[in-house]
Amino acid sequence: MNAAARFDPAAWLAARQMTPFPFQHEVWQAIAAGESGMLHATTGAGKTWAIWLGALAQLYREPDAPPRRGKLLAPPLTVLWLTPMRALASDTHKALLQPLEDAGLNWTLGIRTGDTPAGQRAAQQRRWPTALITTPESLTLLLARADAPEVFANVQMVVADEWHELIGNKRGVQVQLVLARLRQWNPALQTWGLSATLGNVAHAQDVLLAGPGRLVAGRLDKTLQVDTLLPANLERFPWAGHLGLKMLPQVVAEIDAASTSLVFLNTRSQTEIWYQAILAARPDWAGLIALHHGSLDREVRDWVEANLKNGQLKAAICTSSLDLGVDFHPVERVLQIGSPKGIARLLQRAGRSGHAPGRVSRITLVPTHSLELVESAAAQRAIAAYTVEGRTAPDKPLDVLVQHVVTVALGGGFVPAQLLAEVRSAPSYRTLTDAEWAWVLGFVRQGGEALTAYPEYHKVAPDEHGVWRVPDAQIARRHRMSIGTIVSDASMQVQYMGGKKLGTVEEGFIARLAPGDCFLFGGRLLELARVHDMTAYVRRATGNKPAVPRWNGGKMPLSTELADAMLAQFEAAARSEFAGPEMQCVAPLLQVQLAWSALPTRNSLLIETLHSREGTHLFIYPFAGRHAHLGLGSLIAWRLAQHQPMTFSIAVNDYGFELLTPTRFDPAPLLGAQLFGNHDLVHDVLASLNAGELAQRRFREIARIAGLVFQGFPGAPKSARQLQASSSLFYQVFRQHDPANLLLGQSEHEVLRQELDVARLDAALQRMATQRIQHVALARTSPFAFPLLVERFREKLSSEKLADRIARLLASLEKAAGGAAADPHDSVLFATQQPQPRRRSRVRKTGRPTRGPE
Repeated sequence: MNAAARFDPAAWLAARQMTPFPFQHEVWQAIAAGESGMLHATTGAGKTWAIWLGALAQLYREPDAPPRRGKLLAPPLTVLWLTPMRALASDTHKALLQPLEDAGLNWTLGIRTGDTPAGQRAAQQRRWPTALITTPESLTLLLARADAPEVFANVQMVVADEWHELIGNKRGVQVQLVLARLRQWNPALQTWGLSATLGNVAHAQDVLLAGPGRLVAGRLDKTLQVDTLLPANLERFPWAGHLGLKMLPQVVAEIDAASTSLVFLNTRSQTEIWYQAILAARPDWAGLIALHHGSLDREVRDWVEANLKNGQLKAAICTSSLDLGVDFHPVERVLQIGSPKGIARLLQRAGRSGHAPGRVSRITLVPTHSLELVESAAAQRAIAAYTVEGRTAPDKPLDVLVQHVVTVALGGGFVPAQLLAEVRSAPSYRTLTDAEWAWVLGFVRQGGEALTAYPEYHKVAPDEHGVWRVPDAQIARRHRMSIGTIVSDASMQVQYMGGKKLGTVEEGFIARLAPGDCFLFGGRLLELARVHDMTAYVRRATGNKPAVPRWNGGKMPLSTELADAMLAQFEAAARSEFAGPEMQCVAPLLQVQLAWSALPTRNSLLIETLHSREGTHLFIYPFAGRHAHLGLGSLIAWRLAQHQPMTFSIAVNDYGFELLTPTRFDPAPLLGAQLFGNHDLVHDVLASLNAGELAQRRFREIARIAGLVFQGFPGAPKSARQLQASSSLFYQVFRQHDPANLLLGQSEHEVLRQELDVARLDAALQRMATQRIQHVALARTSPFAFPLLVERFREKLSSEKLADRIARLLASLEKAAGGAAADPHDSVLFATQQPQPRRRSRVRKTGRPTRGPE
């Protein structure tokens, strides 16, 4: 071995007229010392090259043996590069290949994801590349190979790219378990994570490394410009989406002024609407603007990405599908329509422009309702202080562990005591108890207590040497086809009658359509022709008013960090301080809110009550995000009903929630610790909701991951209805015959953690218990209460009737705000009796109200 013949990262960069940054030098030194670590660096700062060039410097050696038969064989599989999205694999491959080709290094590089052709997979199995770019799912599938120990015997480094996208979900847990297995085969394995936007970096590093390591901060003095498109006319009574397309002319002008722009929206349905609106405003941009979201066919997305890279597109209207890692040098501007809901997401999207060291990253926020101007001002203040959200790893999800145990049994087998120690080395399973482990082994061996009589659930069994393996070939085949089923929306293929595939859409949306109905998809107006075998066959349509597909995940909650920054802005507004153009623009709205009610702050909780002909309205503004507000609203309604039998309807948004009961009552005496305390929180939350139904819905995903439900063979998948029926059957069987089944408890836990955000709900209650309560009896609906009324109306009225109702309400409120005579007969807007001069009650922690003049 010629030890002197090594790769020199600094020399390679110098040949490209580039100088390494200090953080890159630090990474290279750490890798050379055999350390693992986490690189947390600014978007576009050069993280990929920091890790990859360091890996080449440490691991590459010039071969000193003569080639065999005239061909020099590359080293075996040495580096695994994990990417969270298949879409990033080709871009990563291009970046990693560059130094290999430039320096003529004898390493091979490959990609293995769900998109890799069968022929290429077969070639890899004959001779694995030296470095492999893959996803967590594909890597887990490789662990199920009988020769997995031999395949991974020489792996010396694993790189987790965009680790912040994986740490908080089950795919990240899957990565933890894979790393635990690889470290058993190579205790000296080096692990490195890359992240750009994460608040709790130390936790992220601990979860990835499961031990000590080097934390490298690579923040550069990169210019980030955040600004806001201000509406020409601001309405003092906002509601979700009321600005929306009114901002279209300004958005079009911003796109026109830039060479290439990315226009981000939070939901796929909104991208479809805005793409059509922009194209209608500028028909000459046909072919110059494109649509990009995760439901479009892979070929369509590849075409969009390629044309963004070569500067052929004026703009792409997109979702989070373009959030990560893809390097589009021509992108000059980013526009975010609607609130990004979090600082990390805003920084990530801003980094898509000026994606290189020294270039300016610019993002422009486009409000869709007036209060998003406050969010914009708050976000800018939070970015200046680098207040970024953190993400935490799930706590021992047993469905993922069940899947992993069967995978390991396929990949050479295991001895239970040894595997338990390995599993506990993964941070998410550090607290796994002996009883839980015994349950997992019993479940994979005989299906638990309820499924003992069914051989297909006897997946793993010990052989004569005490090694647990999968004895049945059919069970092994089904498991391999189900590996990696972590998140998978129930979707249907959308395909032209002539055969061309357009992408996927949720099955529930198609189920609501009849043949002949029209909908927007992929920027096209389509007519549903027929549905067959999980495929919606369509043809082009014209003229009819279309529906817009609704995909899951469209309701992202406001982050705690952004909410706190908003409350700080309200505190300044209460002092008549309106700093910045956004706050000056929204000042008329906040002044009406102050005149009619009050503004919430970090130290005070605003509660408004209104008695109308509909009943008693209770508006509470914890600013905890819509998921937590759903749980809070249900919890507080349930606790109120314990004092006096009442029924409530609930409306929520990111800022607060409304409780409406037909019963007239005075809530003031109850507004204290008894109502807002976090005592018996989990019991009360579950009692206040249809927890069984929610848990049963969560159980569908758990049943898929744990291998209870087979999703079908390639080309013949089972429908979502079949999967739901199967998982529901298991849920009921376990409830009746195996109530101690730990997967049932996991479904309840996930409802609390994911759907209701119970940790944030708990934090909100603790905060509310310490806040000074500002209770205002309203004479009329306040600007903050109005959007909650609209949220409730949305559930009851068609879009046309809703628009008419909102117009009438706005006219009355604007008259009242302007001093003109408003319509006193509107039963929603005004108190049913002439109120006394407005008084606020302040409630101490004891719950005893004291009243005093304003």
